[in-house]
Amino acid sequence: MNEFIELFNQSDPENVTTSIQLLLLLTVLSLAPSILILFTCFTRIIIVLSFVRTSLATQQMPPNQVLIGLALFMTFFIMGPTFQEVHQQALTPLFNNEIDLEEAYEKAEKPFREFMSQHTRQKDLALFLKYHDVEPTSVDDIPMTALVPAFAISEIKTAFQIGFLIFIPFLIIDMVVASILMSMGMMMLPPVMISLPFKILLFVLVDGWYLVIKSLLQSF
Repeated sequence: MNEFIELFNQSDPENVTTSIQLLLLLTVLSLAPSILILFTCFTRIIIVLSFVRTSLATQQMPPNQVLIGLALFMTFFIMGPTFQEVHQQALTPLFNNEIDLEEAYEKAEKPFREFMSQHTRQKDLALFLKYHDVEPTSVDDIPMTALVPAFAISEIKTAFQIGFLIFIPFLIIDMVVASILMSMGMMMLPPVMISLPFKILLFVLVDGWYLVIKSLLQSF
C-alpha cells in the first residue's frame, strides 16, 4: 500500500503518467459489472430467463444463482468473437507495450461499438442523438453516451417481446384451469396451484429450455 501511495507522490512525469493509467485501469475494473450488463447481450438473456420462471409461476425455481450463471455463460458464448477481437487488437498490444493505454481503450471500444450498433433500433438511437444534436455519418461517429443507453432500451424491448410470446401458452393454461374450477364451483381453490403441474409438464414435453435458449441464440 505504501508503494502505491509513493507512486502517486513521484514528481517524475513518467511515474505520474503510469499512476494516471493505473487509476484509469482501476476505474474500468470497478465499472466492469455495468459494462457487462450494458455493453453485452446479458440484459436480454437474463430478462427472458426471468420471464420464463415468472410464466411458470415456480417462485424461486430455478434459483437466481442458476439463472445468472446461465446468462453469464451464454453472454461469454455469444460475445466470444467480440471479446477475442478486443484481446487481439487492444489487450495484447497493450501488454506488449506496442500501444499506450488511451489507444488501447479506443481499440477495445470499436468491437463493442459494432456489436451494439447491430442490435440497436434506429428509433432508440435517434432519440439520444437528437439531444446530443449530432448527425453521425458512420458508426465510429456515434457517441458512446448515446449508443449505450439506446442499445440498453433496445435490448429491454426485445426481451419483453420474447417474454410476451413465452407467456401466451402458460396464460391459456391458467385461463382454462380457472374456467374449469369456476364451472365446478371450486372458486376457493387457487387456479395457479392446479395449473402449475400442467405448465411444468407442457414445458418439459416441448423441451422448453432448449427452445428458449435456441431462440435467444438465434436472436443474435
